[in-house]
Amino acid sequence: MADKPSRALVMYGDGLARSVDQSNTHIHSLASVGTCGFLSLPHAPPETENERIVREFAHLLDASEAYTLASGLKTKGSENEISTLSERFMGLKAALVTDSSSLTSFGKQIGLDVLQLSGMCQKSDDSFPFDATATELLRLIGFEGGKCLDVSLYDSVFVHIGGDNVGLIESLIGGIMRMAQPGSEIAPRLHLSLVLSYGSVTDKDVSLFPVKTPQDGINPAFQGLVPRQSYTMRGEKTRDDVRDYCPMLVAQWQDAVTRKDLVDTLSFEALKKLSGSLVIPADRFIHEVAFKLWKAPKYGA
Repeated sequence: MADKPSRALVMYGDGLARSVDQSNTHIHSLASVGTCGFLSLPHAPPETENERIVREFAHLLDASEAYTLASGLKTKGSENEISTLSERFMGLKAALVTDSSSLTSFGKQIGLDVLQLSGMCQKSDDSFPFDATATELLRLIGFEGGKCLDVSLYDSVFVHIGGDNVGLIESLIGGIMRMAQPGSEIAPRLHLSLVLSYGSVTDKDVSLFPVKTPQDGINPAFQGLVPRQSYTMRGEKTRDDVRDYCPMLVAQWQDAVTRKDLVDTLSFEALKKLSGSLVIPADRFIHEVAFKLWKAPKYGA
């Protein structure tokens, strides 16, 4: 635990988990110094691509109830009002950077300031093309000129990047890591998360990216005695709609704060074998981040 509240930058590669390969050295470097794991999602209902984008982002922010209200799946009323992130997390100041119009609308409904990604992505030079963008993202959470300012515009910034833009995330992660070298003022206060999702999934993905490990060799008569994994529970109640495949991949790093596991590449196979965080529900992610910002009690161990 840090002696001061952290400031969070969450890089969310929507549907980009399949696109990461060995050439994405900055992404793998982040995974190698941080702690990694899976974020489980529920099964998807019949939906459009834009609906999927908003629904999965809502899970990351534990805002599924807000999504059902905003999308008209549940009728608004005096007992069904959309709560903002600030109301839920002790005055948390947060912004969303995206080019998705659907996500822009939802973000505003849950109290996020929304900034346009394309307007922020201006190439600086050939060697480090998006360092200017990385600098601006850090400035939003109070890091400027290598210093940690006393006051910041936001406690947390969520950057949503979709499409075929894994190269953009790669460049931004590289720029941020260069500016937050261990020993700098930034490194011990910056809580950096990289989340990659699989986007729309198919039946073929069930066998390609399974989270659940088969209980081989167990007598069927005793299957009911096998303990349930914690990600399949919410309190004392079971989560009956957990998708046991294609989870989000997550890597988190804060110098001298986060643990380091054995993962050296951000891939499904490496995380399944070597990650330290294993699997947690995607809707618990924001609680872990908010805890680092001193905006929520600790979730989990």
